[in-house]
Amino acid sequence: PGPDPRTDARPALAPPATLRDADAADFVTGALPRIAALPGVRVDTVGTVPDYRVLHDAPVLTVTAQPSERTDWFDLGVTVTIDGRTVPFGPLFTALARGRRRLRLVDHTYLSLDHPALEPLAALVAEARELAEWETGLRVSRHQTSLWADLAALADEAEPPDAWRGLLAEAAGDAPAPVPVPAGLRADLRPYQAEGLAWLAFLWRHRLGGILADDMGLGKTLQTLALLQHAVETRGQDDEGRPFLVVAPTSVTPNWAAEAARFTPGLAVRRVEATQAAGPAPLADVAAGADVVVTSYALLRLDAAAYAAVGWAGVVLDEAQQVKNPASRVHRAAKDLGAPFVLALTGTPVENSLTELHALLDLVAPGLLPPAATFALQYVRPIEDAHAGIATGPGAGDLPESAARLRAGRLDRLRRRIRPFLLRRTKDLVAADLPEKQEQTLTVALDPAHRDVYDRYLQRERQKVLGLIDDLDRQRFIVYRSLTLLRMLALDASLIDPGLAGIPSAKLDALLEQLDDVVAERHRALVFSQFTSYLSRAADRLDAAGVPYVYLDGSTTRRGEVVDEFRTGDAPVFLLSLKAGGTGLNLTEADYVFLLDPWWNPAAEQQAVDRAHRIGQDRPVLVYRLIAEGTIEEKVVALQARKAALVDAVLDDGDLFSTALTRDDLRDLLG
Repeated sequence: PGPDPRTDARPALAPPATLRDADAADFVTGALPRIAALPGVRVDTVGTVPDYRVLHDAPVLTVTAQPSERTDWFDLGVTVTIDGRTVPFGPLFTALARGRRRLRLVDHTYLSLDHPALEPLAALVAEARELAEWETGLRVSRHQTSLWADLAALADEAEPPDAWRGLLAEAAGDAPAPVPVPAGLRADLRPYQAEGLAWLAFLWRHRLGGILADDMGLGKTLQTLALLQHAVETRGQDDEGRPFLVVAPTSVTPNWAAEAARFTPGLAVRRVEATQAAGPAPLADVAAGADVVVTSYALLRLDAAAYAAVGWAGVVLDEAQQVKNPASRVHRAAKDLGAPFVLALTGTPVENSLTELHALLDLVAPGLLPPAATFALQYVRPIEDAHAGIATGPGAGDLPESAARLRAGRLDRLRRRIRPFLLRRTKDLVAADLPEKQEQTLTVALDPAHRDVYDRYLQRERQKVLGLIDDLDRQRFIVYRSLTLLRMLALDASLIDPGLAGIPSAKLDALLEQLDDVVAERHRALVFSQFTSYLSRAADRLDAAGVPYVYLDGSTTRRGEVVDEFRTGDAPVFLLSLKAGGTGLNLTEADYVFLLDPWWNPAAEQQAVDRAHRIGQDRPVLVYRLIAEGTIEEKVVALQARKAALVDAVLDDGDLFSTALTRDDLRDLLG
């Protein structure tokens, strides 16, 4: 080109560039001919120009899988054929994962990765790339049936390994094949419980883990005992002499022994009640000859090495939310058991965040989901943060279209991945098998002296908390302490200042009035509070009124005897702390439930109510929530209404969001 008339100098040229692979092919076949056709341009070629050719035909995908050197994993063989040429999947996988537009083959042919037929494969590769196992090789776990199904659906030909054919055939069906009721089971299973047994037997048959997430009170213990009986009656030589381990909260272990004696009396069940150092026999001796060993999470944590040394046929984690923290010692102890079959039982697989669901699935179906950090990036943030934007953002109900599409896509993907390994039935599905439940909120006005004290403390704590919530992560402990103080103060002024013992507790007055009718009509009641100090005040009032009662909180020893005392005795009232008595107990002898103080996670309250409203109850259940008027308790109830859709998006096809308290939640709580 000639001089630039504006500068009387030649224009600057780009520095020399070296093009390789698909970029070189694209330049030689596309850009270079156009440059050579320009007038006044001569192209000098040094060496021999490769015979680059573009492949235009639609790709043909073939997928095979063979057993891997890693147990329960399969190596994938994936080939793509275009124009009769085989494209190695390794380079294709890398190119798709890195978002490249072209790929050159060794014979100098190259293909465009923008081909419409490759778009679904590119999307699947982007998802599979999240899995740690795909970073070093193409592998798929026995748990990743839906990932295989998606890959096979894209392929023109898919050949699963022989060892996996039965699993894939059953997983693809609407429901696992029914199994006969075990001969040793002494119970009549309701239809949904028989379906639950079939699902559990399917998992056991293929040595897959899962989460039985039925609502509280639908008989998860009975269904699990039916599975254990089925497994013992059908076990082969590989399982001979290998017992199952059931791990439950300390307060629930007696219930497992009692329910096993009731429903599966033929099973040899042994309960561990002490550490190896304090117990009468080593754990290995306890397990020898047993069908089922029942222990607590505390003992598993303390004697983790001893439990890991036993060759368990399978592990059952009851109230599995106890191991939802992957950083805890008890979670690590459960993971180190190394059992070929792990079943988690919980009515609340997600209480605060999807990270809890990830922690449980990591125990029961390792390899199903990507590592925790990747899962948080790919699922937790798009799903939970998007909903937080809807719930608390300035444009409530509005969500950018791109964020909405991302959230919907990630939700759909997560549902498909976990569907074969999580079974959840709600009470709505089995309403005909349950008695009627009536719920009523009793609003209680504070005594005037109580009101003055509450308002004074409220102003002080409000100023303190509102000054801290912009640094909530660092100041969370102080904030929660203030909230707890206000919640206790709404119950009884003397709980925060013994010098105020003379101020009446209007809520206890209302409770005693209600219990008068309950006792007179020969009903029985459960009374829950999160504060043991307030339960003690209730006990004092019952003593003064001459009303017999039974008491249970976290400090109670011989819990099984205390529960039996209420179930078989005549005391009409059972006082329970929410933490000690809110899970794992069957108390259908009661048909009234009183909740003395609300909690912002409605799942905790529902668990308490379901101690009475569950399978086996044959009378209507009446639930009363006592709320102090004009206090933080009213704000907690309003917060519950916003949080009530927890887990619906993943488990019940509604909306999902985190129940951790946000800055906006705190502002609402404090007015």
